[in-house]
Amino acid sequence: MNRLTIAAIAVAVLLVTAASSLFTVQQTQQVLITQFGQPIRVIREPGLHAKIPFIQSVIALDRRLLDFEASGEEVILGDQRRLIVDSFTRYRITDPLLYFQTAGVAENGIRGRLASIVSSALRRVLGNEALLNVLSVDRLRIMNEIRDQVNREAKRFGVDVEDVRIRRADLPEENTQAVLSRMQSERERVAREARAEGAEQGARIRAAADRDRTVLLAEATSNADILRGQGEQEAIAISAAAFEKDPDFFRFWRSMQAYREAFSEGGDSRLLLSPDSEFFRYFRELPTVTP
Repeated sequence: MNRLTIAAIAVAVLLVTAASSLFTVQQTQQVLITQFGQPIRVIREPGLHAKIPFIQSVIALDRRLLDFEASGEEVILGDQRRLIVDSFTRYRITDPLLYFQTAGVAENGIRGRLASIVSSALRRVLGNEALLNVLSVDRLRIMNEIRDQVNREAKRFGVDVEDVRIRRADLPEENTQAVLSRMQSERERVAREARAEGAEQGARIRAAADRDRTVLLAEATSNADILRGQGEQEAIAISAAAFEKDPDFFRFWRSMQAYREAFSEGGDSRLLLSPDSEFFRYFRELPTVTP
């Protein structure tokens, strides 16, 4: 083996050693350095770092907010109602060393522990609450209480729980149909009461309208009769005054009206009178013309 080959091998060994000594920490990561499987230090600053090659190992952990979704489980509420609850948890790894020592680096390790913690907290908190509270504005208070309990227990695994949310809360299938039937019966009862009240109110409104109509018609008829009587009285007074002023002309005028009504074209009336009847007096008398 010549010197060139030995130099090439030495350079390759140096490159491999340098590559094994240097590593990069991303902004979304935090790194735990182990030596022969034992943790020795934690690196949180992003950038280029070094380690002892072939002896120390790098374990990268996510420093971002992580999600964990728990499967639906049946919970007994404080009022002995049964409820199927789905929840999700948001957590962050804050102590990589404690996390490594208690949960390991496998993702299933912390998820299994969180599932147990969240399930226990759900049962403890919801076991003291009624169904109405879970479905009302008290739900936020309940979720905050569950989050606080889960966070206290999760700290021993190097994890901070920032939120626990109840995503879905449903009644079991066998209870759902019974609740729906009761709700339908209740809605039908309310509808019947509303229709009965509407019919009663409609009858009162129609009766009041009929009464007001009768009163208005009676008052209008009374006022019309009064006005008609006053008009007739004034007409009689006017006619009487005209008769007193010129009785001959008034009699003549009345006779002319009688002639027009009796002899109008198309009239079907027939009169049987003698020629010397008072009715034809103005036919016999010639008007006197004054020069």
